[in-house]
Amino acid sequence: MSKTLFDKIWDSHVVKPVEGGMEVLYIDRHFIHEVTSPQAFDGLRQRNIPVFRTKNTVATADHNVPTQNQHLPIADPLGRFQVEKLTENCNEFGVDLYGLGHRWQGIVHVIGPELGITQPGMTIVCGDSHTSTHGAFGTIAFGIGTSQVEQVLASQCLLLKRPKRMRITVDGELAEGVVSKDIILYIISKLSAAGGTGYFVEYAGSAIRSLSMEARMTICNMSIEMGARGGLIAPDETTFEYVRGREFAPQGAAFEAAVAKWRELYSDPDAVFDKEYHYRAEDIAPMITYGTNPGMGIPVDEAIPTAPTPGDSLASFEKSLGYMGFAAGENLLGKPIHHVFIGSCTNSRIEDLRLAAKFVQGKQKAPHVSAMIVPGSKQVEAQAKAEGLDKIFIAAGFEFREPGCSACLGMNEDKVPAGEYCVSTSNRNFEGRQGPGARTILASPLTAVASAVEGKIVDVRSLLN
Repeated sequence: MSKTLFDKIWDSHVVKPVEGGMEVLYIDRHFIHEVTSPQAFDGLRQRNIPVFRTKNTVATADHNVPTQNQHLPIADPLGRFQVEKLTENCNEFGVDLYGLGHRWQGIVHVIGPELGITQPGMTIVCGDSHTSTHGAFGTIAFGIGTSQVEQVLASQCLLLKRPKRMRITVDGELAEGVVSKDIILYIISKLSAAGGTGYFVEYAGSAIRSLSMEARMTICNMSIEMGARGGLIAPDETTFEYVRGREFAPQGAAFEAAVAKWRELYSDPDAVFDKEYHYRAEDIAPMITYGTNPGMGIPVDEAIPTAPTPGDSLASFEKSLGYMGFAAGENLLGKPIHHVFIGSCTNSRIEDLRLAAKFVQGKQKAPHVSAMIVPGSKQVEAQAKAEGLDKIFIAAGFEFREPGCSACLGMNEDKVPAGEYCVSTSNRNFEGRQGPGARTILASPLTAVASAVEGKIVDVRSLLN
């Protein structure tokens, strides 16, 4: 019987079916951080239950950590408490922790792939919605709640209902200045922030296949921003070469044996999906958002719609524009901005930094713009410094910070002041996401760095070459 890639992985991890259409699913890898794990460890402690398989769980500190002076005690009391609690819990329960000061510390969805912990065919969870990032490797990866974090720690399993399957195919070649962030913002603008609700999405097509692993991670990272449970891409030679030789990947003959199995991870030609969409890469332009959900996106050279898009009500549309200080029908090209943030689990990898550095080399950011570059991990930070990228950014007037979630969300010191505009490479533009009253415009690293230089929203295609 023909199967989708999703069903092949899911079926191989079902421990047993349960009445009512639920299934007990085995979880291969469990990532935890300081925000959603303390309550789960407390639950284990109260029940006198150990972590069932400690080597299947990996911890890091990322959400609350400062991105400056990480060698000093954390100044924020809540952040310091949560990071210290993570350290105490990992020590008590025997879980590997890559905390502040560790050479592998970083954003949880950056360190998993770069260390080779993330491998094709796995089931992966974390108490963090953007766990879908790992789906780029051909995994079923999704975020879970605190009670489910406790379930996995205690049993290495979850009780779940199988989601529906969707396939989104993007064929063709991207134009110059258009990158993977633009692909996913384009898709979400077409389907809305709720268009994938109830589905697990497989991305396919020649445009997807042409992407690097880091670009594929960006695509899968934002799957949940259209309401999907997660997203995945079938592994191929690009995947295998990325994994090869990484710290926790199989080595030598074991790696070749693993690749032989990974080659079977694809949707059969006649597999049936519950829903399918097809797009042309040539139709995608550099994208920006104008509202307060990621579905409110437009090509950078087009005007804000004059009416709500499908999935939005008139009331929410008007409220969103009011919060952002924009008007229906307004063109945002040339709109002055105050901040630029390049980082987050969406766009903080070495390729993102290289892309931004290549554009900004020999230029200066606009004097009125505050611009931060925040690498996703200590390894990305070290590689950027080895390549001299940090010097390029600093010479251009950018701040080059230490790893962490940073200004992606208002849970640390890197907040955007109320009423000010930030062109951000992160994944969410909700009200207050980057700080109370902050106004977030989502964009690619290329659009973001160009906007920092010009001091306003720009179409990067006009500035290339």
